[in-house]
Amino acid sequence: MTVSEQLKVLAVRLHISLAEMARRCDMSPQNFNQRMQRGTFSADDLRGIAEKLGVKYEGYFVLEGGEKV
Repeated sequence: MTVSEQLKVLAVRLHISLAEMARRCDMSPQNFNQRMQRGTFSADDLRGIAEKLGVKYEGYFVLEGGEKV
């Protein structure tokens, strides 16, 4: 699943529009939509979005020994 797809699912689960998600994240809906289309959200961006929306974001790889990268 792409980041854009994840954000769309998150919006549905939070019962908000993507435009509302953008506003809560201090972005214009137009800029947010452009970034969604290009898929240009960094891990830091996603952590910030999660914080603003009151959810938790965990983006990491887990090695065999349980180490997270």
